[in-house]
Amino acid sequence: MAFEVTPLPYPDTVLAPAVSAETLSYHHGKHHKAYIDKTNAAIEGTDHADKSLEEIIAAARGSDQGLFNNSAQSWNHGFYWNSMAGEETAASDELKSMIESTFGSVDALKEKLQERGAGHFASGWVWLAEKGGKLSIEETHDGDTLADQAGVNPLLVIDLWEHAYYLDHQNARPAYLKAVTTEKLNWGFASENLARGETWKYSS
Repeated sequence: MAFEVTPLPYPDTVLAPAVSAETLSYHHGKHHKAYIDKTNAAIEGTDHADKSLEEIIAAARGSDQGLFNNSAQSWNHGFYWNSMAGEETAASDELKSMIESTFGSVDALKEKLQERGAGHFASGWVWLAEKGGKLSIEETHDGDTLADQAGVNPLLVIDLWEHAYYLDHQNARPAYLKAVTTEKLNWGFASENLARGETWKYSS
C-alpha cells in the first residue's frame, strides 16, 4: 500500500502565531511529504509493501536506517499535527488526574515540557507518554520514535527540529515551546490516546 501525508486536522492559519501558515506550508507540504514519498519508494515491490507504517518502522529499526528514518519521521509528523489544535482542548478527567498526580498540575506539566524541549540537544522530539499506568516525559533524537516501543503509549509530541519553528521564532526554541504548550496542545487527542490504551495508528 502507498502511504499519504496526514491531512491537517485544522485550517493552516489557526495555529498562528505559535506556528504560522507559512511554516505549515513547508513543514507539512514539503518535509512530511518528502518522508512519505521516500518511504513509499523504498517499500515498493518489497515484503514491506502491504505492512502498516508501524510494522515497517519496527522491521527497519536497526536493519535499514534509511527506511527507518523516513518511516519514523512520517509517523512522528502525523502524530504531531494531531497533537496540536487551534484552541486548547480540555484533558479528560482520567488524564487530568494522572497529570496532577505526576506533575502537580497541567501548568506544571507545560513548564516541564518547555524545559525538557529547550534542553534537548540538536534535533528531535519531546513526548508525553504513558508507561505502566504512569505518565512520563520522553525524548527521542533525530528521527527516532515511540511508535514501535513496547510498553510505551505516546499521548502528545512536540517537534524540536528547527524547521518546525525557525520561520516564526528564528533560533528561539523556548519561545516556540512556550507558544505551543500554553496555547495549542490538543489535550483531547492525548485523552483519546490514553483511553484507547494502545499506540495511535497512522492511517494508510
